[in-house]
Amino acid sequence: MRGSLVLGDMFEKVLVANRGEIAVRVMRACEELGVGTVAVYSDADTHSGHVRYADEAYNVGPARAADSYNDGEAVIEAARKADADAIHPGYGFMAENADFAARVEETDGVTWIGPSAAAMERLGEKTPARKVMRDADVPIVPGTTESIEEAEQVVEFGDEHGFPVLIKAEGGGGGMGQKVVRSPDEAQEQLETAQREGEAYFSNASVYLERFLDNARHVEVQILGDKHGNVRHLGERDCSLQRRQQKVIEEGPSPALTDELRAQIAEAARRGANAGDYYNAGTFEFLVEDEERNEDGLLDADTDFFFLEVNTRIQVEHTVTEELTGIDIVKWQIKVAAGQELTFEQDDVELDGHAMEFRINAENAANDFSPATGGSFDVYDPPGGIGVRVDDAPRQGDDLVTDYDSMIAKLITHGEDRAECIARGKRALADYHIEGFPTIIPFHRLMLTDEPFLDGHHTTKYLDDDLDPEHIDAAQERWGTEPAEPSGDDEEVTEREFTVEVNGKRFDVELEERGAPPINVGEIDAGDGGNRPQRPGGSESSSGGDSGGASAEGDEVTAEMQGTILEVNVAEGDDVESGDVLCVLEAMKMENDIVAERGGTITQVAIGEGDSVDMGDLLFVVG
Repeated sequence: MRGSLVLGDMFEKVLVANRGEIAVRVMRACEELGVGTVAVYSDADTHSGHVRYADEAYNVGPARAADSYNDGEAVIEAARKADADAIHPGYGFMAENADFAARVEETDGVTWIGPSAAAMERLGEKTPARKVMRDADVPIVPGTTESIEEAEQVVEFGDEHGFPVLIKAEGGGGGMGQKVVRSPDEAQEQLETAQREGEAYFSNASVYLERFLDNARHVEVQILGDKHGNVRHLGERDCSLQRRQQKVIEEGPSPALTDELRAQIAEAARRGANAGDYYNAGTFEFLVEDEERNEDGLLDADTDFFFLEVNTRIQVEHTVTEELTGIDIVKWQIKVAAGQELTFEQDDVELDGHAMEFRINAENAANDFSPATGGSFDVYDPPGGIGVRVDDAPRQGDDLVTDYDSMIAKLITHGEDRAECIARGKRALADYHIEGFPTIIPFHRLMLTDEPFLDGHHTTKYLDDDLDPEHIDAAQERWGTEPAEPSGDDEEVTEREFTVEVNGKRFDVELEERGAPPINVGEIDAGDGGNRPQRPGGSESSSGGDSGGASAEGDEVTAEMQGTILEVNVAEGDDVESGDVLCVLEAMKMENDIVAERGGTITQVAIGEGDSVDMGDLLFVVG
């Protein structure tokens, strides 16, 4: 359907507690509704696209997410300063944090754009959600309905249900906090890793167990409900193409389901939403066993499917459903929060054609999808044309911010059927030009020529277990781009942009310098934010870019990329041998072991757990 929106009471100003393309997506919806927008940003995002787009912007802290985007008090204080009357969390960061939602609900004059904090606790936390689904007669994956703390519990579960076992973070999402245990001797290490990631990303170290379905499709149903008791499902999306439990390409409708099975899964989702007293947008995720197909090559109505989890927020891939239904889900989030009632019935929801979303990540798929560690948008030229949509925030000339998720944009294509959708995807990906760092565009172009994907026979393990890595290497070599060469032209006019903060609010000042070389003025901070904090191991005279070296105390071990220290394994005075893991550095959802290159004694530890580091920052000195 192409639903109409009836205007009524509406917010005056919405603060978007997020960054990047989703922040801009929400702001665009606000603009169409005549609502003002407020951005929040960290020090790393001072010049980012969502800050440019907003009507006003407020700094909420340093680059580390825990001290900025995940600092609930700083975000609420920014809403107070801006006189915003609603907060939209986007996805990630605090979008599924029920405690933060409750704090917003308790703040006078500010509305939470999302499900109630109570519903988030019921359905957003994984083990309570499993109980609600079980009571609503929604099939659930065999697993625990209480959190677990000991490795012995993992082993006992595996002995009962069989290995492999999946450990999942209670507050998890995006593949983080999920670890597969394939044998008892892996239980302790994988449990500790899942707990550590849960604490680092979601401020919740609780984990639970599920039977790991080794040959399954990932199918999810978009739900939209209002505060008047109306709940609608907007069809399903197939998110089976994943690497390390993280979605890469999403599409709808699923190319593997019969209409009968599709209807069963959708109705189970709506039944679960009603049981959880859920309103606003949400996604109910299921695993569908891909064991036997009918004569048409599809999974039929007798196929087993199991509830996986509820994402109590807008999803990255909500765009697929918007293209299929014509329903602006983000606008409806805002309207539902303002108390408005859905204006369409379930029978009005129709899926038109086929849609796909390609996540444009700053990663090198040929190098195990490793994230870019730096760079800039030397060339940024997104595609267009009929059936092509791009959700993004950066512009040509921007620096690549590597402190957060590696996704920089989303490409969505829509066609009358899957074949036309894929044809438009091929055309749009070929037209999408980004230079300055690697992206997974070559990988996407490969997948649109890959027979199992084109046939719809891929499962969640396809990328990790079945796709030949040499094919990815060849795609990267054929379609990958190198950083653009800098122009040698002399600059006659030097343009400078100053960012000034007054009482935490951001202002931009532009100057042109003519007939003189650029003036080095350094950082400007005219507000109450004080001096920019030094990075770990940094100093006033530090150049901050060395990859390692020697000091009077011994050999320096420095960060090879930007990221967050998840674990420090040594202390000053400890003896280490070559190859010993000194710390664990997380960058772009990947854990990297920092190891000693030679034996010796630790004479300095310059970082602690939770610290953010830049490339070249000092971590340790080995004497």
